[in-house]
Amino acid sequence: MRKYTKFGLLAAAFLVGLSGYSQNRQLDNFRSPDKNGINVFEAEKDTVSTFDGVKVRVGGSSTLQFQALDHENSGAVDLIPIGDNFNLATANLDLDVALAKGIRMHLRTYLSSRHHPEPYVKGGYFQVDNLDFISPGFLEGAMKYLTVKVGHMENNYGDAHFRRTDNAQAMHNPFVGNLIMDAFTTEVGGEVYFRKNGFIGMFGLTNGKLNQAVNNPDATGASILAKLGYDGQVNEDLRIRFTGSVYSTGKSSRTYLYSADRSGSRYYLVMEDTDASASGNFRSGRYDPGFSNEITAFMINPFVKYKGLEFFGTFETASGKTDAETENRNATQLAGELVYRFGNAEDFFIGTRYNTVNSDDPSGSDVTIDRFQLGGGVFLTKNILAKIEYVNQQYDGYDTTSIFNEGEFKGVLLEAVISF
Repeated sequence: MRKYTKFGLLAAAFLVGLSGYSQNRQLDNFRSPDKNGINVFEAEKDTVSTFDGVKVRVGGSSTLQFQALDHENSGAVDLIPIGDNFNLATANLDLDVALAKGIRMHLRTYLSSRHHPEPYVKGGYFQVDNLDFISPGFLEGAMKYLTVKVGHMENNYGDAHFRRTDNAQAMHNPFVGNLIMDAFTTEVGGEVYFRKNGFIGMFGLTNGKLNQAVNNPDATGASILAKLGYDGQVNEDLRIRFTGSVYSTGKSSRTYLYSADRSGSRYYLVMEDTDASASGNFRSGRYDPGFSNEITAFMINPFVKYKGLEFFGTFETASGKTDAETENRNATQLAGELVYRFGNAEDFFIGTRYNTVNSDDPSGSDVTIDRFQLGGGVFLTKNILAKIEYVNQQYDGYDTTSIFNEGEFKGVLLEAVISF
């Protein structure tokens, strides 16, 4: 009975979304989930409110891939046989609600993901851009530049997470896969933003926990987030953005910065052994440096767009340790993306990305992982995207007994994305 109730509620939400689709679905201070959200980082700060009553925007995403990848290693550990076929379709449900002038709520539920076939909540937040709900004109001068976000939410470390695939939301990623060292976490906390004349500053605090609980109160301390940068349209053709970010926690029962994504990697079952399953081994092709006790990470992201040509870069360094270690280890990641968008309204694009990670691995080895991606896509409408990608990832420096020794996977993926 509970199962039918759950699916009935989901169907009702879908019908409500369809019934309102012909209406104006744009909200204030909101990043659009369709093509209009590409190259948007933090949601823009609207200066004029359109609020005229509580408004519920029901949206979502659905994504499907055809995978044709091969993998190999030295043979020290047998790899699971994989073939050419479709992966599990993924789906998201988004609820965005305008609650008052300058006040918005967001909630994302993963309806289907690689790690969990059943629906579960990713996270959500409460965003404040205006304080008129306290008193008309209250701190009006300050709130022209300030934004406050509070929730159990995707934390704003770096700029790469704005271009990553979030389960079924793959519209804003010009490639199929995310970065090798995929920085993403959802923790309870708050962030305060200051934006003026293109300059942006952010400071945030979280409780440092992915899985929320009140037991073991002394095991985890607060984590600190900060970002500083500039994002400006120099002229009609040229936009420049440059930011630096930090995430640091000095006390944690377990840090999740590089392992918090519960939805899973796009490269199904690559470099996994014969006992692997798609849901149980859901981080295939990614790398977690294993800083489980404490971590300090820095990320620098340049972004330049000149007409249809754009470059996005990532330089990241992280250090930390486990409970059993007395000294910190280090990991460094570099990535560069070059994308060219063309055609009417830039409906077509081609691009390439090079991504490399060098790390002091928990095994004691100094390992390197290199990935090359080449792809392209076409927007059939602003809500429908088709992508193709060739990927080649190679592993170096692993011990002869490791499954990654002389490891490599490569091949082609096709991906279809719907987001509204």
